Amino acid sequence: MNMSKEKKRGLGKFFAGLAVGAGLGILFAPKKGSETREDLKRLFDDMIKKVKSIKPEEVKETIEKKIEEIKASLSELDKEKVLSIAKEKGIQIKEKCEALVVYAKEKGTPVIEKTAKDLKAKAADVVREVLEKLEK
Repeated sequence: MNMSKEKKRGLGKFFAGLAVGAGLGILFAPKKGSETREDLKRLFDDMIKKVKSIKPEEVKETIEKKIEEIKASLSELDKEKVLSIAKEKGIQIKEKCEALVVYAKEKGTPVIEKTAKDLKAKAADVVREVLEKLEK
């Protein structure tokens, strides 16, 4: 069985379920039997129009496009790529912490300088831990 028939069956089942649900709703509505049957007939006619308006090629193209987008996103999560980005970010964090220490030292603020050094050390530990986890 080809994919086209499977898709049509799936859509057919979906619309059949929708029609049955709508039909049951109408049948249990407080109307005369003839009015209910007429409402049900209109619903089925409307459903047939909607089913005929579905363009299988459009559905197929949209699904294929979504699948390709997901595959592309997954490839971006490649371990080496993530590790590379993490290493790059780690270098940036180290440079920013170093700049903070230098700035605190230049401004002659020993309290801030000590805190900046502590921050730099802690940031280095965190970056190292993250990289070690990613490398495993």
